[in-house]
Amino acid sequence: MAPVVQAIRAEATLRGLVCVTGQHRGMLDSVLQGFGITPDHDLDIMRPGQDLTWITTAVLERLRDLLARVKPDWLLVHGDTTTAMAAALAGFYAGVKVAHVEAGLRSWDLTRPWPEEMNRVVIDKVAQLFFAPTAGARDNLLRDNCAPDRIVVTGNTVIDALLTTRARIEGDAALRASLEAQLPGLDASRRIILVTGHRRESFGPPLAAMCRALARLAERPDTQLVYPVHLNPNVQAPVRHLLAERPHVHLLPPMDYLPFVHLMMRASLVVTDSGGVQEEAPSLGKPVLVTREVTERPEAVAAGTVELVGTDEETIVARAAALLDSPSAYARFARAHNPYGDGMAASRIVARLLAEG
Repeated sequence: MAPVVQAIRAEATLRGLVCVTGQHRGMLDSVLQGFGITPDHDLDIMRPGQDLTWITTAVLERLRDLLARVKPDWLLVHGDTTTAMAAALAGFYAGVKVAHVEAGLRSWDLTRPWPEEMNRVVIDKVAQLFFAPTAGARDNLLRDNCAPDRIVVTGNTVIDALLTTRARIEGDAALRASLEAQLPGLDASRRIILVTGHRRESFGPPLAAMCRALARLAERPDTQLVYPVHLNPNVQAPVRHLLAERPHVHLLPPMDYLPFVHLMMRASLVVTDSGGVQEEAPSLGKPVLVTREVTERPEAVAAGTVELVGTDEETIVARAAALLDSPSAYARFARAHNPYGDGMAASRIVARLLAEG
C-alpha cells in the first residue's frame, strides 16, 4: 500500500490518513521507515498469543471508534489479510465507502489459502470500488456479479514498490555495499535458493516436508539456502528443528523490504508460499517454485515463470533440481515477466478516486 499512500499525499486535493494495527511491530516499523511513512493512527492491537478471533474483534472495535471520529470519504484496504477483512467490515458497518486494492484474487477454495480466500471474498462483498491487479482478477469480480463500472484494472501496487526499489538499489553503489554487508557468510561460488514459507495451511506436516526438501537441496555442491524465517512460532519451531546448524543453510530473521529485494535480485531460484513473492520474483526474472497446491495468482504460472509444486518432499527436490541442472529449462523460467503491472498502479488508483469526486 506504500505507493498508494505516497501517490495520495502527492495529490493536493486529497488528504490521506494511514492507520496501522501494530502487529509484528518490528517488521512494521522497518517497512514504514523504508518508505518514509509515519502513521496517523495506530490501533496497537498486538498481544501475546493473539489469534484470528482477537485480530478480527480488536480491529472491528478500535476502527469503529476511529471511523466515527475521522468520518473519511473512503476507506482503502489492501489484499486479503484478516486485518483487511475486519477493516472492510468496520467500514461497512459505519457506512463508509470501501475501496479494495488488489481486488478479485480467487483460488475458489476456501481452505487454500486459509483464511485469506474467505477474507478477500468478504471484502469484495462489501466494497464499492475494486482495484483489480489483472484482467483475470477483473473477470473473477464479474463472475461474482460486481458492477463492471466499479472495477478498475490497475496492475498491482507491489510492482510499483518493487520497480522503484530495484532502481534505487541499481543506482546507488554505496547502498548495494551496505545491503551486501547485511548478508555475511554467503559463499560467492554457490547459487542462492531464496526461501519464504509461512502460510497457515502449511503448518504441521506440510511445512516439515518442505523443510526436509530444502535440507536436501542445501546438500548440493553448487547451492546455498537463505531463509528469512517468519516470527510465527508454528514456522519457527519446525524450520529451526530441521534446518538449523546445517551447512550452507542461512536462517535469517525477517528482513526489511529493501534488503529482501536485494536478496531476490541476487537469488538464482525462489521457493515460496507467499502471494507477493509470486508477483515480485518473476518481475526480476527469477524462477519460482510455489509450495502450494493452488494459487490465486495464475498469471505467472500461465506465463511459465512460476510452477506449483505443493509440499511433497520428493516433488520439491525434483523440480528444483530440474531447473538447477538444466540451463535450457532454467532459461525458459528465468526471464523478466510483468503480468502483474507496469509500476503505474498507484497513479491509476488515485485517478479513479479523484474521478469519484
